[in-house]
Amino acid sequence: MKNKKYKKEEEFSEWYNYVVLNSGLADFSSIKGFMFIKPYGYEIWENIQNILNKRLKESGHSNAYSPALIPEHLIKKEKEHVEGFAPECFFVTRSGNNQLSEPLILRPTSETIIYSSYSKWIRSWRDLPLLLNFWNSVFRAEIKMTKLFIRTCEFLWQEGHTAHAKEEDAKKEIDLIISIYKELIEEYLAIPVLFGKKSEREKFPGALETYTLEALMPDKKALQMGTVHNLGQNFSKVFGIKFLDKDEKKKYVWQTCWGVSTRLIGALVMVHGDDKGLVLPPKISPIQIVIIPILFKDQEDIIIEKCKEIKSVLEKEFKVFLDDRREYTPGWKFNEWELKGVPLRIEIGPNEIKNKKIVFCRRDDGKKISIEEKNILTETRNLMSNIQEDMFKRAKEFLEKNIIKVKDFKEFKKNIEKGFLKACWCFSQDCEEKIKEETKATIRLIPLEKEDLFSKCVYCGKEAKVVAYFARAY
Repeated sequence: MKNKKYKKEEEFSEWYNYVVLNSGLADFSSIKGFMFIKPYGYEIWENIQNILNKRLKESGHSNAYSPALIPEHLIKKEKEHVEGFAPECFFVTRSGNNQLSEPLILRPTSETIIYSSYSKWIRSWRDLPLLLNFWNSVFRAEIKMTKLFIRTCEFLWQEGHTAHAKEEDAKKEIDLIISIYKELIEEYLAIPVLFGKKSEREKFPGALETYTLEALMPDKKALQMGTVHNLGQNFSKVFGIKFLDKDEKKKYVWQTCWGVSTRLIGALVMVHGDDKGLVLPPKISPIQIVIIPILFKDQEDIIIEKCKEIKSVLEKEFKVFLDDRREYTPGWKFNEWELKGVPLRIEIGPNEIKNKKIVFCRRDDGKKISIEEKNILTETRNLMSNIQEDMFKRAKEFLEKNIIKVKDFKEFKKNIEKGFLKACWCFSQDCEEKIKEETKATIRLIPLEKEDLFSKCVYCGKEAKVVAYFARAY
């Protein structure tokens, strides 16, 4: 581990890199802009996959895989889509020593390659709904500014692509996925989110509407945690995805797409971490409990045996690791597992064996709890539940405290570094663009439940139409 440590409140960016690198989540690779996800980080991603796979499969979705290379002509079929992604595309122009007749693009997202296949697979109303989810990596040229997990040239995600016979079915799908994402982020990652619709300027290229879940990081910047897109019939008309309905008429399908990515891991680090390192919510942590023997001369075997006994009881319900390495002191191990963010630490020495008590140390607040050994499973369940709830509660308090209502542009500029700014907006893209130019803040969302107007447009002073949430963002 590197010796230099950083303070989260004072050197946030350096602190973040230190924690990601030294906790074993990820590393920079030998290719600029590309990251290496290490086993500890990848296991968190596997936990996220397991949660989503369970919920998606329960609701009728299936996993599939699509090619990573997309012919240029397919990308160009949807004008708005290609304009949105063109600056971020990686092109493949050669195969060995031979020039390709048509450039291929490493997928920045998969709509075009997937929908060209959907046009072959969907023929009748009996083929609908088509509910597919894809676990893959995507490539975007983020070479100028990279941040591990948050912004890299390649990242992992899931992207769902569904086709429906009716518009109302597509809208039901959108509601379902939003609820699944909200459950994942708030109940498992313990990160509260604001939910709403993107502005016309900020929506996904080619979509009718984009819905977003936004979180606030400790440096008061917003982070988009997941998006759900109502594609309407835009892509189905471009790619000819038609079906013969029950009334014997040919119709275009209604489509949705949606995704979350490995940036969720970056959010975990930022929101919950502290000066000692990671702090992981129990429901998502690769290791939930670490047991550390406090060894004394002539009692090593007895203590190790007791540790194994406790481990065998706890691992019936929890993911437990016994750190019985003799080459490191207990203090060194405490520091290492605090850096890795394991929710609970158990210390077992001669006193614990003698008194038939177990000492727990919570990672989130550092509190030590002594419990009767006979009650260990019940008490551990309660502790895990309390930790999960307390972590969410602290993050929610931070979010709510940093939503600031502003009535004019002077107030807006004064508070832009303080979190989400709730402001009235006239719906003009010109005002939206000017705000971004002058403050680097964008509209993160427009609430679905219309909020009461409390001022004129924050920028131009004309009649406002909606309340929007602005912030600087990653």
